[in-house]
Amino acid sequence: MSTKQSSLVRAPGMLARFLVFVGLVGAVIGSLGAPLITAVAEEYDVSLAASQWTLTIALLAGAVATPVLGRLGSGPRRRTVVLVILAVEVVGSLLTVILLPFAFLLVGRALQGSGIGLVVLMMAIARDHLDEQRAARTIALLSVASTAGIGIGYPLSGLLTDVAGVRAAYGLGLAITVAAFAAAVFALPQAPDRPSSRLDIRGAILLAIALPALLLVIGDTGLWRHHAGLAVAILVAALMLLIGWTFLEVRTESPLVDIKLLRHPAVAAANLVMLTGGVGMYLLFSLITRYVQTPAAAGYGFGLNTFQAGLVLVPFSLLGFVAGRMIPAWRDRLGARLLLAASTAVVLAAFVLFALARSHLVEPILAIGILGFGVGAFSAAMPVVILAVTPAAETASAMSVNAVVRSVGFSTGSALGGLILATHTTGVFPRESGYGAAAWIGAAATAATLLIIAVLPLKRA
Repeated sequence: MSTKQSSLVRAPGMLARFLVFVGLVGAVIGSLGAPLITAVAEEYDVSLAASQWTLTIALLAGAVATPVLGRLGSGPRRRTVVLVILAVEVVGSLLTVILLPFAFLLVGRALQGSGIGLVVLMMAIARDHLDEQRAARTIALLSVASTAGIGIGYPLSGLLTDVAGVRAAYGLGLAITVAAFAAAVFALPQAPDRPSSRLDIRGAILLAIALPALLLVIGDTGLWRHHAGLAVAILVAALMLLIGWTFLEVRTESPLVDIKLLRHPAVAAANLVMLTGGVGMYLLFSLITRYVQTPAAAGYGFGLNTFQAGLVLVPFSLLGFVAGRMIPAWRDRLGARLLLAASTAVVLAAFVLFALARSHLVEPILAIGILGFGVGAFSAAMPVVILAVTPAAETASAMSVNAVVRSVGFSTGSALGGLILATHTTGVFPRESGYGAAAWIGAAATAATLLIIAVLPLKRA
C-alpha cells in the first residue's frame, strides 16, 4: 500500500469542510482590521495612521509567518504546529476584545495575523489525506478563501461595529478562532511519517526583516509622494536583503524554502504571473471600494457607510467562491495556461466595465462581481500549475512562497491605485478622472499579464 493510500482519512468530507473553514477563518481575521480603522481611532483615541496599523501588522505577521509555517508543516509535527498557531490566534483574539491599552490591541492583531499562513498547511493536509479529486476541489477552495473571507468579514464587522461597537466586531474574530481550534482538536489527522528537518533560523530572521520592509515601502503611498529618495533606498535595501536570503537558502542544508523547486520553469512562471496579476486585481478592488464610499458631494460616488460598502463586496466573494468550485472540473479539459488566461481576461473585462460605466451603483457592483469571479478562478488555477511539478512533501513550502508573492502583488496594486488617485487630487477627494485613468492603467497591466501567460512555460496539469 502506498503512503498516500495509507494516509487517507475515513471521513474525507468532514476533513475537507474543516480545512476550508480554517482557510476562511484566516481570511476573515486578515480583513477584520480594514472596516474598523475609523472606529478604532475613536475608541482608543489614536490617529487614523496609528489605527491603520491594526490592519497592517496582521498582514505583515501573516506574510512573515507563511513561509515559516510552510516549512514547519512539511514534517511530522504538522498537527502540533496547526494546533499551536490556532491557540496563538485565540490568545490574540482575546487581546483585541479585552479592555486594554492600544499597544495590546496591536499585539493581539499580530498574533491573529500569524494564522493567515495556515492556509498553506491546509493545502498540504488535503494533498496528503484526501483522494486526488477531492483534494483538487479542496485546494481550489482554499485558494479562494481570501476572496470569500472578505465578503464575510467586511459586512459582518461593519454591522457589529455600528450596532454594538468595535469590541463586538473583534468578538467575531474570537468566536471563529475558538471554533477553529475546537474543531482542529478532533478533525486534524497526524501528518505522514516523513523525516523532520531543522528550521532554518537564520533564513527566517532574514526574511522577517526583508519582507516587512518590502511590503511597507511598497504600500506607503505617502512615503513615495513626499520622500521618494528614502522610499527608493528602503526598497533597494529590502531587495538586497532578499537576494542575500536567496543565496543563503541555496547553500543551507535544510532551507526555509527549497529554492531548487522555485527554479522549475513552471513554478517560476506561475509566481511571476501571480505577481503581475495580483497588481491589477487589487488595484481594481481598492478603486471600487474607495469609489462607492466617496460622498456624492464630491461630484461622484455614492457615500456608502462601512456596512453598506461591505455588502457591495458580497458579489465579489460569492462569485469568487463559485469560480473556485468550478475550476477543478475544467482543469483536465482546459489546462493551466488556458485557465489562467481566461480568468485574467475576466479581470480585464471588469477593468473595462469600471473604466467606462460607474455613474450608477449597479455598475460598480457588477464590476466587482466580475472581478471576484476572475480573482477566484485565477487563485484556484494557480495551485494547478505549481503542484503539478511539486512533491507532496513540499506542498506547504511551495504554496507559501506563492502566497507571499501574492501579498507583494496586492500591496503594489493598492499603492499604485493610491498614487494614481493622488496625482488627480487637488482638494479632499480625487477628481473622477483619476478613477478612469487608474482603471485604464490597471487594464493595461492586466493585458500585459495575459501576454506573460501566453509566452511563459506553464505546464499543462
